[in-house]
Amino acid sequence: MTRTSESGTSRGSALVIGATGQIGRAAVRALADDGWEVRAVSRGGGRDESWPASVHVVRMDREDDASLAAAVGDGVDVVVDMVAFTAAHARQLTALSGRIGSAVVISSLMVYADGQGRDFDTQELPDGFPRLPVPVRETQPTVAAGDTTYSTRKVAIEQELLAAPDLPTTLLRAGAVHGPYSPGPREIYFVKRVLDGRPVRVLAHGGASLFHPVHVGNLAELIRLAAAKPGNRVLNGGDPVAPTVAEIGAAVDRVMGVSSELVTLDGAPVAGGVGETPWSATHPVVLDMGAAERELGYRAVTGYEESLPATVEWLVAQLKERGWEEAFPKLAARGNIFDYAAEDAWLASRG
Repeated sequence: MTRTSESGTSRGSALVIGATGQIGRAAVRALADDGWEVRAVSRGGGRDESWPASVHVVRMDREDDASLAAAVGDGVDVVVDMVAFTAAHARQLTALSGRIGSAVVISSLMVYADGQGRDFDTQELPDGFPRLPVPVRETQPTVAAGDTTYSTRKVAIEQELLAAPDLPTTLLRAGAVHGPYSPGPREIYFVKRVLDGRPVRVLAHGGASLFHPVHVGNLAELIRLAAAKPGNRVLNGGDPVAPTVAEIGAAVDRVMGVSSELVTLDGAPVAGGVGETPWSATHPVVLDMGAAERELGYRAVTGYEESLPATVEWLVAQLKERGWEEAFPKLAARGNIFDYAAEDAWLASRG
């Protein structure tokens, strides 16, 4: 049954895949509040406490075609997909296009490449970090579609969906997603240092690195607008302002009531990863949000610093009872970002 929003606008049915993930929680809430009849789909069939009672929870295995078909049932007006990671996932949706009115699918800014063949898959090579225009528009070239990396798989998904004749799809190239419930929160870099009593922040690239963030609330707003206005399009997803890594560190300090000393490196991180952060970009990565504003009437619902207290509160709670490696195993698998011994040795060498 179709519900009616507070504004009196009639909405249809929405199926949200990956509903209990970081972006999914906010998307379900935004759609439900806007008057959509929402089916919140996840592997565990969980429910977020902030969702209204009208949200219908569905347990589904994304890798099972029959399970997805059953969740779609006789049809839905829009499918919102947070966990499309391969071209096969895209084909699952196109196979059901007769029962899906439109789709909104999360992609990533990691698909972008510069004119010299540099991209985020080459960033660890000498002079391999992409030199993208500032800001980056959706017309910027991307990596080639493939199945070898996260970036190439996202491009394969985009191409598969945009070529589907009967499934209008909005693809959102999200920046560095932040907010509660992240499996790999970048803010942990500064939050844990405060909790550990570290008085100094060592930042490479002069602390000026720019890697455009996007809060889950802003992504949810883009999803809400795209669901109400179906179309074949690719749009960037970013906050209204991209702060530098030094500004992010200072913002975390303010939230946590401390004041840290800032020490910067003119260039890249040094041995032991000293100066490296989750935002350390050799060249700026800033998204142009003009297309979303023009096509959807998008206006950000929050900014980085405005949204930060809730993120920090959630993160501190996660670290209160367990170590960071246990709390965030995917993040820990990338390596130790808290090598204090190496940091202290470097600081001592500078006197």
